[in-house]
Amino acid sequence: MKTITLSNERRAALIAELQSLFSTQFDETLSDFRAGEVLDAMLKTLAPTVYNQAVEDVRAHFQGKLDDLSGEVYVQPEK
Repeated sequence: MKTITLSNERRAALIAELQSLFSTQFDETLSDFRAGEVLDAMLKTLAPTVYNQAVEDVRAHFQGKLDDLSGEVYVQPEK
């Protein structure tokens, strides 16, 4: 799997979300560095599982479309 890279803006937004989560749910203050480390760990451990699930969901969706392709495009021949 290709390494996930985040734009600076997206990374900053996710760090802010983590800081808010830890502050409200755990009464813990995370520095930007600590929140960045948590984000990196989450991406490293969770991203492959989420990615694989997304690929499987897309595959199942397209397989369903392919399985019904004849029904979608079938034209009754004239007699």
